[in-house]
Amino acid sequence: MDVLYFAWVRERIGLPKEKVTTEAATVADLVAELRAREDRYDLAFSDLSALRVAVDQELTDFDASIKGAREVAFFPPMTGG
Repeated sequence: MDVLYFAWVRERIGLPKEKVTTEAATVADLVAELRAREDRYDLAFSDLSALRVAVDQELTDFDASIKGAREVAFFPPMTGG
C-alpha cells in the first residue's frame, strides 16, 4: 500500500510517500510498525492527537481497518479560513 506523509510529518520522516508491505490490521497497528522502524518515524508519530489519518482518501480514526486499503495518508489537522 502507499503511505503518504504531509506537512511536518513529511519533514520529520523525510519522504512524501512510500510503498509499505504490512500485516497491520488497523491504522494504529501500521503506526506501531512504522514507529519501530527508525527514530524519525517514532518522532513523527509520537503524538497521535496532533495527527489526522485518511484511508483511501476517507478521513477516519486510528482504530480503522486497513484491510484491502490502497492508501493511508497522515497529516496535521487543518484549519479553515
